[in-house]
Amino acid sequence: MSTSTRFAVAIHILTNITLFRGQAVRSEDIARSVNTNPTVVRRILGALAEAGLTHSQMGQGGGALLARPADDITLRDIYHAVEEQPYFPLHRSKPNDACYIGHAIVPVLEGEFERISRQMDHALEKTTLADIVGRVEACAGYPFTPCEPASATNLPN
Repeated sequence: MSTSTRFAVAIHILTNITLFRGQAVRSEDIARSVNTNPTVVRRILGALAEAGLTHSQMGQGGGALLARPADDITLRDIYHAVEEQPYFPLHRSKPNDACYIGHAIVPVLEGEFERISRQMDHALEKTTLADIVGRVEACAGYPFTPCEPASATNLPN
């Protein structure tokens, strides 16, 4: 069973954008931090933009920017922007309706998963992107200082 990393990568992307404090950040530069292909970053940025969390600045010096302040973006907002499925999906195929357990398990799980999902939403609403950014800086042990974006002229040979 596979799990998605979009949520974690989206938080990483948004943390990166936030730490550049109003400077547009190129997907190539974000991809270097995430250690992934810029196409992956652009795909997630698209979902974040569709949810109203980011927007793009076009042209020279263009890139991604936050569409709202970091303290107005919750982990719930981010999760629902990039994850297409519920927290706990049910069986891929319908259980055997002739089976005692198979007949009754789906409605039981639906109720339980709905209850837990409400608790997850509530918990994710308590943490903002600004909280994550503050924790990243605290974990690093010093404040983030934006550097010049990488370009062909300042890359090592």
